[in-house]
Parts: sequence; structure tokens; C-alpha cells
Amino acid sequence: VLTSLVTAALLVVGYALDAADGQLARIQGTGSPLGEWLDHTVDAVKAVAVHLAVAINWYRFEDASISLLLIPIGFLAVDSVMFFVIILNDHLRRLHPPRDGTAPRATSSSLLYSLAVIPGDYGVLCLVFALGWWHTGFTVAYAAMGAGSAAMLIVGLPRWYRQISSLGH
Repeated sequence: VLTSLVTAALLVVGYALDAADGQLARIQGTGSPLGEWLDHTVDAVKAVAVHLAVAINWYRFEDASISLLLIPIGFLAVDSVMFFVIILNDHLRRLHPPRDGTAPRATSSSLLYSLAVIPGDYGVLCLVFALGWWHTGFTVAYAAMGAGSAAMLIVGLPRWYRQISSLGH
């Protein structure tokens, strides 16, 4: 139990520090292309490493079946695609304003939207690791987050495609 709680706590602290450094750089006006590159590179490594750690742990210590190992492998694929698409969309929106001259719409901040994106929230995933001591509970929560993230990607891809297709040349 202690290992699971410490793991979750360290992941949450790392997540908080990652969020804080970017916000601080923006507030102080000290952000730079190198800082943004480092931030996204570390985020990409972290997104891959967390799922590889689950797969390795299950293989070595839980005697997981190959079908069970497909959960972290699938989650890894979904997270990697989602990360890349979100970063690319942000980059393309900065480079190409919409054809109609309007500003890009902000992401919704409704309660329903906030609840719908929970499966893709890395902070919530960090908290799921507190269940690591209970294999069944962790597996169910982790798989649910993976399935929710996959659903978000499936719903998001056509929407992002439409948004990018409306940008100027």
C-alpha cells in the first residue's frame, strides 16, 4: 500500500511542478521556444514511460496474460496519438489563422465538458496509481481511463480535422 501511495504522490507532485513551471514562465514573460520544447519533450517521455512501467510491472510481478498487457500498450498508443495531435493542432493554429478571420474558439469549460475529459486527465491517472496495491481495482480504473481516452480520441479526431481544415493557407 505504501509503495502505491508514494508512487501516486510522486506522480502528482511531478504533475503539479510541470504545470507550475509553464504557468510561471508565462506570467513572468520568461517563456522561450527552448522551454516549450523541453516541456513537451519531457511530457512525451512521461506519457510513454508511465504506460511502459505498468506493462513491465504487470509482466514481471502480476504474471499478466498477453491480453491484459494489451491494456497499457493500447493506452500508450492512444496517449501518444492524442499528445501529438493536440501539440500539432496548437502549432498549426498559431501558424495559420482561420480563413474567415475569426479567432479560434476557446475550449469549452462547462461542467459536462470537464467531466467528459476526466479519462484524459493525467492528474487523475496519477491518482489511479494509489490503487496499485489492489491489482483488480487498479486494473479496472486504469483500463477505464484508457477506454475513456480512446473514446475522447475517436470523438476528437473528426472535430480537430474540421478545425484544422478551416485554417487559412
